[in-house]
Amino acid sequence: MRITKRTNIAMRVLMHCAANPGRLVTKHETASCCHVSENHLAQIVNQLSQLDFLDTRRGRNGGFTLSRGPDEITVGEVFRQIEGESSPMVCLAGQDENCPLFDACWLRTALRDATEAFFSHLDTIKLSQLIDGNAPLQEMLRPLEHLSERRQACPV
Repeated sequence: MRITKRTNIAMRVLMHCAANPGRLVTKHETASCCHVSENHLAQIVNQLSQLDFLDTRRGRNGGFTLSRGPDEITVGEVFRQIEGESSPMVCLAGQDENCPLFDACWLRTALRDATEAFFSHLDTIKLSQLIDGNAPLQEMLRPLEHLSERRQACPV
């Protein structure tokens, strides 16, 4: 299964917010740390806000923060909301019923089961588990004033 760039960036944003509890993080610092354009990031932040993962505040002192605790957000929930329950094959999505093997294909069943197992496993992983006790990641996601010391070291 392939994960889209949008989901990858969404997870980076959520991890950045989780690693900086109790304060608004800015679009600028998140874009710098996550190596994405501020315009692309703004679209993803907007989507995460609409999906109730982020609270946002506009203006000069604006930014965003998690709308709920990192122990209340699962990776599976984020992936489902951003990716949808996408299928690795068009026949699983019901888009290719013209396939001559459609009615007898066990591969379709196997891949559907694997996709369900993938999401089920991600449902067990909380955002907090990606951050808590992960000192190297927390260091990479420190506030912007420390960013100049490690500009190239933030691969999240």
